[in-house]
Amino acid sequence: MGKPQNRRSITPREPKEFEEEVLQIDRVTRVVAGGRRLRFRATVVIGNRKGKVGIGLGKAGEVAIAIQKAISKAKKNLINVPIVKNTIPHPTDQKFKAAILMMKPASEGTGIIAGGAIRKILDLAGVKNVLSKRFGTTNKIANARATIMALQKLQQPKVTEMKAGTEAKTAPAAAPKSPVTPSKE
Repeated sequence: MGKPQNRRSITPREPKEFEEEVLQIDRVTRVVAGGRRLRFRATVVIGNRKGKVGIGLGKAGEVAIAIQKAISKAKKNLINVPIVKNTIPHPTDQKFKAAILMMKPASEGTGIIAGGAIRKILDLAGVKNVLSKRFGTTNKIANARATIMALQKLQQPKVTEMKAGTEAKTAPAAAPKSPVTPSKE
């Protein structure tokens, strides 16, 4: 006799394109005629650890549905983060509402020196070495949005800047100017 058939056949799942991290789940109420309405708000960060990251907020009557809504919104709000030698290309500051954020590139082996929402976002973006400090509020949503805005401000370095030290930056030689003859008036 053969093995009994399982109702659910075990099929290997395809790997997800983005990793997800729940930043915060809140229970929010809205006062309506006849009482209060209870809902859940989920804040989710998604990223592929290769330079793409996004943040989304979702509200629903159940936590699982709120998380799914937040993930779909985060996929619509993806940004590209320039990463040079596992760190950010240059220092940046950002203010969003009461959140003030400062980020600086760090040398290899430093790790992510950040806390809370900033650490999760930088990790999912693929940044391995960075120094950061947040001032102002401890609100996770405000800090997450400030981090996303700071990462959007980063600019990809020019090829000559990335090879600094190996090649000297030289300006191309100017073409010789032809002598100008005075015009007759």
